[in-house]
Amino acid sequence: MNSYRLTHLKELESESIFVLREVAAQFERPVLLFSGGKDSIILSHLARKAFWPAKIPFPLLHIDTGHNFPETLAYRDRWVERIEAKLLVRYVQDSIDAGHAVEERGPNASRNVLQTVTLLAALEELKADAAIGGGRRDEEKARAKERFFSHRDEFGQWDPKNQRPELWNLFNGKKHIGEHFRIFPISNWTEMDVWQYLYREQVEMPSLYFTHQRDCIDRDGVLLAKSEFVALKPGEAVRSYQVRFRTIGDMTNTGAILSPASTMEEIIQEVAAVRTTERGNRADDKRSEAAMEDRKKEGYF
Repeated sequence: MNSYRLTHLKELESESIFVLREVAAQFERPVLLFSGGKDSIILSHLARKAFWPAKIPFPLLHIDTGHNFPETLAYRDRWVERIEAKLLVRYVQDSIDAGHAVEERGPNASRNVLQTVTLLAALEELKADAAIGGGRRDEEKARAKERFFSHRDEFGQWDPKNQRPELWNLFNGKKHIGEHFRIFPISNWTEMDVWQYLYREQVEMPSLYFTHQRDCIDRDGVLLAKSEFVALKPGEAVRSYQVRFRTIGDMTNTGAILSPASTMEEIIQEVAAVRTTERGNRADDKRSEAAMEDRKKEGYF
């Protein structure tokens, strides 16, 4: 890794740590949203660095759809124990059982949208005034509109046309009662930056990110992992592929990519050559041109 890359990563690390410390200084009850994916892993790693030798001063919050990869949950529990963080889990199934959310039906059914209901309820229950997330501006056009401190109104909703300026790294966390902020400390990172940094820091990663054989369903160009949560459509078949995942989420909409990359070095080489964003294999983002922005306005991550 050349000296420019090391300097660049150090600057990104310093910026993110500064933002995390600002959260601890400005807010009373922040939480860090944790999914078990690479962005939330890097966030928790940065938070550990930011407050070392003290423990991370806020809990990790996982919104569990009930349709997670088993490998993700196993990694989550192992990682949280390693960094000695407090983990809170809230379940989409509980929102469904309470009648606060309605399960989708049909072969394309997903609980991804329902996460918003559970997340907003969890933030209200915990009286959280800030939720730290791993969104990056290079991921998707709606995420590119975000600030580091992203204001949410009393309904948890986001107005992309009414955001506060962030000049000279000055962040305005003032809010009215009932409002909160979403915080995005790695906004300026790219997928390449994330993998370069994880490689430099020698962070253990979930096995899903590395090549393996998996039974999948090819649905409109998206390779969905075979599971009890994905029903076959007429004409679809299950086949074995050599794949890995660029992003980790709900099994019903997270697509795999064909890949032989078995090490971080090989993943970095692959990311350098790819010309599609990592969310290009997320079926939920293909529902409409503005799918992500619509969900974010309603309170999504």
